[in-house]
Amino acid sequence: MAVNSIREQILQAIARVLTPVATNQAATVWRTPSVAITRDQCPALVVFPESESLAERANDRVTRELTVRITALARAVPPVIPETQADALLCAAHAALMLDVNLGGLALGVREVESEWEVDDADGVAACSSARYQITYRTLIADIAIQA
Repeated sequence: MAVNSIREQILQAIARVLTPVATNQAATVWRTPSVAITRDQCPALVVFPESESLAERANDRVTRELTVRITALARAVPPVIPETQADALLCAAHAALMLDVNLGGLALGVREVESEWEVDDADGVAACSSARYQITYRTLIADIAIQA
């Protein structure tokens, strides 16, 4: 039976945390979609793992820092304001993520790093609000599927 890395378990935990948030706001959750999210799929929360670095090595343990971007997408035709919808979705996602900064024991902590937003006149107005989070966790040097 295949065992997932702690990194993969963290990403799955984030998706689980965000799913009720999305459902409450008539949105969907996507993880690293390979194609653009369409108008019909909005509003949406999208989870992108961006990078991972090694922060510290001690004996047989490695402290890792995973950077994850959570993006709230909304599309609307005026007079509806998609920026407001994307902002509300990202606020709810942030609150849910920060309720358990240890992600059920998988992480040492979650820290918000930065935010950004963008509005585009696509097929209607599209708004995108993103926040990046640094998730610190620890594994064994020899096995990234074992917490340390």
